[in-house]
Amino acid sequence: MIKKGGRRLIAGIAALIMLTVSSVSADATSDTRKQLEDAKEEREATQNQKDAQEENISSMEEVQSGLQGELSSLNSQLAEVSGNLEEIENNIIAKNEEIETTRAELEEAKATEDRQYLCLKKRIQYSYEKSSTSYLEAVLSAKSLGEVLNMTEYFSQMAAYDQRMLAEYKAAREAVEEKEAQLEEDMSQLEDMQASAQAEHERFSGLISQTQGNIAAYSDQIASAEAQVEALEAQLAAQDENIEALQKKLEEEIRKSRLAAQSSWRDISEVSFTDGDRYLLANLIYCEAGGEPYEGQVAVGAVVINRVLSSVFPNTLSGVIYQSGQFEPVSTGRLALALAEDRATDSCYRAADEAMSGVTNVGNCVFFRTPIPGLEGINIGGHVFY
Repeated sequence: MIKKGGRRLIAGIAALIMLTVSSVSADATSDTRKQLEDAKEEREATQNQKDAQEENISSMEEVQSGLQGELSSLNSQLAEVSGNLEEIENNIIAKNEEIETTRAELEEAKATEDRQYLCLKKRIQYSYEKSSTSYLEAVLSAKSLGEVLNMTEYFSQMAAYDQRMLAEYKAAREAVEEKEAQLEEDMSQLEDMQASAQAEHERFSGLISQTQGNIAAYSDQIASAEAQVEALEAQLAAQDENIEALQKKLEEEIRKSRLAAQSSWRDISEVSFTDGDRYLLANLIYCEAGGEPYEGQVAVGAVVINRVLSSVFPNTLSGVIYQSGQFEPVSTGRLALALAEDRATDSCYRAADEAMSGVTNVGNCVFFRTPIPGLEGINIGGHVFY
C-alpha cells in the first residue's frame, strides 16, 4: 500500500502522464458523450421513421386518390346500368300488357272461328237433312229456268262464303298465335336482358361497396399513420430537448475536466472521512467495477477520491458520490440496493481502503467510462480513465 508521503511522487508521475493525454482534458467527456451520441442516433432513427411514415402516407393518399377516381367511374357505370335496367323493366311491363291484349285478341279470334265453324256445320247439316226436299221444292216452285239457275247460284255462293269466312277466321287466329309467340319470345329476351342487367347491377354494387371499404380502410391507415407521425414529431421534440440538455451537460463536464486539471488540489491528509465513507465507497466500487480486475476497482475508488481532493467537486466523499447526475448507480437505485444488502466484496473494501489512503493508479483523472472511439486515457479493465 502506498502511504501518504508517496502520494506526491505518484502525483508527479501522473502529471507527466497527463501531459501525454492533454488532448483528453481538452476533449474530456464522461458518460455524457456516449449518451449524447446515443441520443443523436436515436433522433436520427426517429427522423428516419417519421420520413418513412410520411412517405407511406403519401403513397397511401395516392392509392386512395386512385380509388376515389375508380369509385367515381364505378358510380357512373352503375348509373348507366341502372338506367338500362329501368328501361328493360319498363319494356317488360309494356310487353306484358301487349301480350295480355294479344291473348284477348286470340281468344276472340278463336271464339269467332268457333262460331263460324258451328254455323257452317249447322248449315251443312241442314242442307244434308233438308237439301233434297228444299232444293226440289225450290226448283219446282221456280217459274222459269233463270230462276232455277239463280237458286243454284245462291246455294253455291252461300257455300263459298262459308268456306271463305272459315279460312279468314282461321288465318286471323293463326296470325294472332304467331303474334303471341313472337311476343313470348320478345318477353323471354327481355327477361334475359333483365337478368343480365341485374347481374351487372349487383356486380357494380359489389365493386362500389368493396372500393368504398378500401377507401375507408386507407382512411383509417392514413389517420393511424398521421397519428404516428404526430407522435414521432413529439418524440423528436423531446429528443431535441434531451440532446440540447446532454450537449450542455457535456460542455459542463468538459469545462469541469479542464478546470480540474488546472485547479488546486488538497492533500489526502487534509481530508476527513466519516465512519460510513468506507462502506459507501466500497459499495459504489462494487456497482461500478465489481466485475473488473482489482486494479480497475482501485482506479474507480481513486477517481472518487480525486474529486474529493479537487476544488472543482464537493469536498466530501458522500458529496462527490451523490452529486447530481454523476454516478449511474446512484440515479438507477443500484447503489441504494447494494448499500441495503452490503454487496461489496472483500476486494472492493481493499480497493476503497487503498483509495482513501491516497493510492492512485490513474493520476489525477476525475472521470471514467466504457471506452468509445476518439476518447483516449488510461485503460484499465473495461474502463478508460481521463
